[in-house]
Amino acid sequence: MEATHKPRTVSILADHNIEGWAILLWQIITSEGWSDLCPMKLIMFSDVGLSDNANDRVVWRFAQAQKMILLTANRNMEGDDSLEQTIRNENTLTSLPVLTIANLDSLKNKTYREACAERLLEIVFDLENYLGTARIFTP
Repeated sequence: MEATHKPRTVSILADHNIEGWAILLWQIITSEGWSDLCPMKLIMFSDVGLSDNANDRVVWRFAQAQKMILLTANRNMEGDDSLEQTIRNENTLTSLPVLTIANLDSLKNKTYREACAERLLEIVFDLENYLGTARIFTP
C-alpha cells in the first residue's frame, strides 16, 4: 500500500501595518480555491502574541523560527534592527523569503491585489526554490 502524506501547511505572517490588505489578498486566494490545492493559513501578530510595535529583527527571527513567510510593506533599512539589515546579517540558504508589497497604495486597485496574490501563490507553490532569496518584491 502506498503511503500518502499531507502537504505541510504554509503559514503567511501578515505584518501588523498591512493586516487589512492581507485579508483582502487572502480573500482572493480563498475565493479562487487556491488554498485547497496547497494548505495555507494567514496569521496576524495578535494570533501569535507579537507586539504591534515589535522591531524588524524580532519579527524576522520569529517568522523564521516558526517557518512563516513574512508579508510586509514598509520594513526598511533604518538602524541595526531594520529588516534589511537583519536579512543581510542573518539570512541563510534555508531562510524563508520575505514577501514585500512594492506599492502599498496600489493595493486599492483590485488588479494589483490580484497580481500580488498570484505572486504569493507562485512562491508558495514553489517555495523550495525561493529559500535563501531574502526578500521578494511583489507583484
